[in-house]
Order: sequence, then C-alpha cells, then structure tokens
Amino acid sequence: MMQTLDLSLASRAPKLDDRPLEKRVGLIILATDHTTEVDFQRMVANGRIGVYATRIPYANPVTPENLAAMQPSLTAGAALILPDEPLDVVMYSCTSASVVIGDAAVKAAIKAAKPTATVVTPTAAAVSGLKTLGAKRISVLTPYTLETSRPMADYFLALGFDIARFTCLGLSDDRDMARISPEEIVAFAKEATAPDCDALFISCTAVRAAGVAAQIEAAIGRPVVTSNLATAWACLRLCGDETARPALGRLMTRAYPGR
Repeated sequence: MMQTLDLSLASRAPKLDDRPLEKRVGLIILATDHTTEVDFQRMVANGRIGVYATRIPYANPVTPENLAAMQPSLTAGAALILPDEPLDVVMYSCTSASVVIGDAAVKAAIKAAKPTATVVTPTAAAVSGLKTLGAKRISVLTPYTLETSRPMADYFLALGFDIARFTCLGLSDDRDMARISPEEIVAFAKEATAPDCDALFISCTAVRAAGVAAQIEAAIGRPVVTSNLATAWACLRLCGDETARPALGRLMTRAYPGR
C-alpha cells in the first residue's frame, strides 16, 4: 500500500542574494570551439567570478568570408547568456573574426543585447597586452592560411606595431588548430620568434597556447601574449581581480590599462 504523504510549505520564503556570484563574464564562442571554455574555467572562473558561455553557428574552413558570416549571430548569442540579466564583461572568442568584422562592430552587436557590459575581443585584448608589456616590434604566430593571416598582419601594422616576423601554420579548420599539441606550439613559437622582437603574439582562441605561455617565455626570453591569455587577463582585471599569477606568464602580473 502506497504511503500517504502530506507536503508542507516552509514557514517563509528564502532570502535571495542579488547574484549567485559577484561578477559575471559571458563568453560567445564558436560552435566548433574546443579550447576557450576550458581555458576560462582554468584561468578566470573562481569563487567571485562566474563564467557563462553560449555558442554561435560557425562553418569551416576558416576564411575571411566564413568569419564575417558570424556577425549577424552576435547579438542573439549575447542575449542568450543569462537572458534579461546584466553581465560585467562579454568576450567574443574569435581572433580572426574580430579582425574581419572589426572590434567596433563586434562591440556594437554585443552591446545591442548587453548594453552595460564591457566588450572584450581577442584582438583588442592582445593589443592592450602587448602595449602593457612595452612591445612595439613583435613576432606573430598564427595557425591560419596566408589568406586569413593577411588581414591580421594589416591590423597590427595599422595600429603602429612593427612586425619582425609573421609565421602561418597553414591550417583551415579550427578543430585541427585545437589539436596542435602543446609541445608543437612551443616548438613553432621558438621558430616564429625573431631575434630582434620585443614580444611574441600567438593568435587563435582555438590554439592551446595559453597553457604553455610561461614555458615559451622561458625558452625565448621575451614576453608572450596569446589570444586566450590576453582575454582572460582583460576579463579578470575588468572584474577587479588584480591577482598576479606569474605561472601563467608575464602578462598576468600586470595591471590592465585604465584601471
């Protein structure tokens, strides 16, 4: 015989915190991305900063045309992150698309859904990181084809950087870019670093370079900025986290410009 059970309401409604966590970082990532969420859970998420992700459609190969095709999805993607609730920072996790679409256009599209959030792109974060480290003459390593790399070279040149060496790995699928082993990233980083450069920038949020940035710095004797390292640094600092974490690389020991 089934037991008869009386259910009862508690004597009062529970008190609610304003937020489960003090700060909120939203990520807009590609449907094919293997790396960004893992890196941000490792480098950014903590007891006071929550990381909340949404994915938007993306079709390989990585070409300027396919990258630009993501722009119409940015506003809707941002709106899906904790709908109707404000975010402190929103980061769009595609370096090459940020170049093709443009930092300002990415910001405008995200602001349409999350007007109070600070928008971070890998390109703008990388530029801030390189300038913070005092780098003017840089080496660049990308996993892309020459066609996709050219707009990125032009982006840095237009912002006043000298490029000592620009190396492309020739890949066209971001899922393959995520599968480059850390050991291979270190090896290619050494080759890509010109002897007269101030720093090395490793592009692409799919590439697992942030996890070996400090190792590369030890090998080349110069600062290293990667897409995910730069955006993680920017998001942390914009959320008021000023903790120095030298094990992640020199950039993580520096303050964010304007703070």
